[in-house]
Amino acid sequence: MFEKSLSIGLIRATCACLILGMAGLFSAGPRSAHAAGNERLEVFSWWTSRGEAAALETLFEVYKHKNPGVEILNAAITGGGGSAARPVLQTRLAAGNPPDSWQVHPGRELFGQYVEAGYCVPVTVLYQSEGWDRIVPRGLLEQVSKGGEVYAVLVGVHRGNVLWYNKKVLKELGIRIGDTLSFEQFFSAAQRLKAAGLVPLAVGDAGLWATAELFENTLLGVLGPKGWQELFGGEMKFDDPRVKQAARLYGQMLNYQNVDHSALSWDQAVRAVIQGKAAFTAMGDWTYGELVKAGLQENQDFGWVCSPGTDGAFLVVADGFALAKGAPHLTEAVTWLEMVGSKEAQEAYNSVKGSIPVRTDADRGKFGAYQRWSMASFDHDALLASCVHGEAAPATFQQELNDAISLFVADRNVDRLTGSLVHAARASGLTK
Repeated sequence: MFEKSLSIGLIRATCACLILGMAGLFSAGPRSAHAAGNERLEVFSWWTSRGEAAALETLFEVYKHKNPGVEILNAAITGGGGSAARPVLQTRLAAGNPPDSWQVHPGRELFGQYVEAGYCVPVTVLYQSEGWDRIVPRGLLEQVSKGGEVYAVLVGVHRGNVLWYNKKVLKELGIRIGDTLSFEQFFSAAQRLKAAGLVPLAVGDAGLWATAELFENTLLGVLGPKGWQELFGGEMKFDDPRVKQAARLYGQMLNYQNVDHSALSWDQAVRAVIQGKAAFTAMGDWTYGELVKAGLQENQDFGWVCSPGTDGAFLVVADGFALAKGAPHLTEAVTWLEMVGSKEAQEAYNSVKGSIPVRTDADRGKFGAYQRWSMASFDHDALLASCVHGEAAPATFQQELNDAISLFVADRNVDRLTGSLVHAARASGLTK
C-alpha cells in the first residue's frame, strides 16, 4: 500500500511540475513547427454519430491550430452512451495500454472506474494555473474532485431530460406543445398521432441505454427533484409506490414507440424524427447536434420541451477528459487538456454538440435558442445527476438496470422491474 501511494504521489508531482513548467509555453500561442516533429496524441471517446463527430472535430481543429504537426489519433468506438466503448477502454487500461486521454462522465463513473483503480492522475494544478477553479460552477467541480484533487477537465454539460419533436408533423394534426408538458398531454398527443398512422415516439434502444434513459426521465417526472435525491441517496427504496407509478407510465409510453426500436441506434431514432416518420424522441440534447447537422432549423423545423413532468429539473450529463497514468504522449496530453478547458474550445465545441459550456464566462451570444434556454435552466433549476450516464449510481447498478429494463420492455411486469432494482441497489451499495 505504501509503495502504491508513493508511486501515485510521484506521478502527481511530475504532472504538476510539467504543467507549471509549460505554463509559459501554453500562453505563448501556437507551438512552432520545429517543436512538433513526431508528436502524437491519442484521444478515446464514443462520439461517432454525425453531430458528435462534428463536435469532436472542432476540438481537434482548435488543438491542431495551437499545436501544428501533432498527429491526432481519434480512437472513438461506435456505440451510444459509451456502452461499447467502456469495455474496450477498461481492457486497455488493465493491460497497461492507455490512450493519452479519454472521455469520462463525472461522479461515480470517474471515481469508481478510473480514479480508485489508479488509471488516471490529477489535473488540479492545471485548474489552478488556468483559473478554472474560479469559473467552473462549484457543484460541477465537486463532481470531478476527491481528496483535494481534481481528476478531469470538463468540456460541456448536456441536459438529459428533453423531449424533441418535429414541428411540421405536429402542426399537420393541429397538435400544439406549450412551455411545459404533462404526462396526460403527451399521451393525448401520442394517441392522436397513432390514430393518424404516425409513430408517436421514436426510440432506438439497440444498446438498451436509450430506453433506460426514457425510464430515467419518466422516473424524474414522477419523483421530482426531492424524490430523485432521496432515491439515489438511499432514503427511498426502488419498490416505493412512486417508483412503481413511474414504471407503469414508462410501460404506457412504450406502447407508442416504433416497432423496430430494438434494431435502431439512438441517432437512427432521431433520424426518423428528422425525416417526419416519427413525431417525438426522448433523448439528451446531443440530439441537437444531429438535428442541426441534418440542416433543420430550431423553432422552425424542430422544437423541444422538458420531458413530461420534469419542468424545473436539469438532469446533468457532463462530459470531460481524464489524463492517463503513464500517458504515452504526456506533453501532448497535457496541452490537449489545457485546450479542452479553454474558452475558445468550449464555445466552438458546445455550439455544435448541443451542450453548454462548463465555463461561466462563455459568450452566450454565440449559441442558438435551444442552448440559451438550456443555460437559463442550468442557472435556475435543480441540478441532478444522471443514473444512466454513470453519475448517480455505480456501474454495477447501471448494468442491472439495463438488464431489468430489457426484461420490462418485453413483459411490462412492474413488480419484477422494481424488485430487480431493489436487489441491484442493495448489491451495488447504493442502498443498505
